[in-house]
Amino acid sequence: MAAPPENVPSFIAAQLSHLLSHFRLTLQVEQMWSGDKFNTGPLDRFTLLIPYCLDFIKWDVVFDAESPNAAPDVIFGPEDDRFHPFHMLPSPESNSNCLSDWNHKDPSRLLTLIQFLRDQYVLYQRKRVEEVDDDRLKFEISTILSREGIEMHMSCSAEKLEEVKFAVPLLDMNINKMVSCCPWRYSQKIYLQVEYPVGRKYTSLPSAPRLKLVSSPELKAVFSIDDVKLPPWLDGMCLAEYLPNLEEYLGKQVLDAVSLIEVRRHFIEALAIPFGRPVEADPVFCRKATFLCASGVFTFLVHFLIPTQFPKQQPAFMFQSSQHFNSQMAPLKSRLLSEYPWSPRWEPLLMAERICEFLADEALIFKRQCTEGQLQQ
Repeated sequence: MAAPPENVPSFIAAQLSHLLSHFRLTLQVEQMWSGDKFNTGPLDRFTLLIPYCLDFIKWDVVFDAESPNAAPDVIFGPEDDRFHPFHMLPSPESNSNCLSDWNHKDPSRLLTLIQFLRDQYVLYQRKRVEEVDDDRLKFEISTILSREGIEMHMSCSAEKLEEVKFAVPLLDMNINKMVSCCPWRYSQKIYLQVEYPVGRKYTSLPSAPRLKLVSSPELKAVFSIDDVKLPPWLDGMCLAEYLPNLEEYLGKQVLDAVSLIEVRRHFIEALAIPFGRPVEADPVFCRKATFLCASGVFTFLVHFLIPTQFPKQQPAFMFQSSQHFNSQMAPLKSRLLSEYPWSPRWEPLLMAERICEFLADEALIFKRQCTEGQLQQ
């Protein structure tokens, strides 16, 4: 997390730093500005991007640099003008810890406030969706409410019909613990995004909702949801029927993807036999490895990029000269090479030997391109 700018009052910087470091989801600060008329004073207000339902909501947090004891105002988006979080509470005393006894010296107060508001926003959106006059949607909701962590969002505009979106967390498994020496700060999740058009009166069986898998960005190092083909949605099916088969299918794919980490590790170890010890290698996901090689007096690096679908998909590699540089003093590199003799059924050592044979000829071509100035980078 980047430190707040220098012209942010210290009490606001402390609140913001604690919020960004300890919130259970990844928050972003879109912009900061001053309440000063000419925007030249201290930066005491900012826009937060808060993950919600596989998208972001934007809230403006407004402090007063001259009144540190005053709690901040939070301004919600124009589409949420009916969102009154403190009116949803069973009693007015319930909000005392958030705003009534605000203490600017306690850096955790903003965190507590934003967590509370987001929790209320989840309830607010669910209530909006439950009020929609759509029989199919009411039935779908009744069948999945027992699942934990589902978020809902209703949107409508002049350009398109009302639409309800669900974000359904999938797989009751801790993917982080499955990866040895896992570097991920947040728990990796996979969601099914489900979008229903509403407000229509169907005369026949309703069509399938729009379905899309969404995952945490870091998960791509092990498993890409882009490689997953969703099971078909059968006529008359509801979400509660669809999810068990999807989760069983997806769970097997995740387990297979994690097991391939060791397969890639064995491949890198096999590469070390003809190429020598790698200069650098990815020790966790085993997706990258770099070796120092020589062809006569010409020395160069070979960067291997290993896909998650290895060995079904073959690695790509790139040469980098240790002796030739462009006008910006960056080392010359070859194009990415991915077409060469390959079989996923070969043993790792045979894969490494065949690659070594192929590289011997390609290295001579790369050397000639470097010396003749054919590479423009």
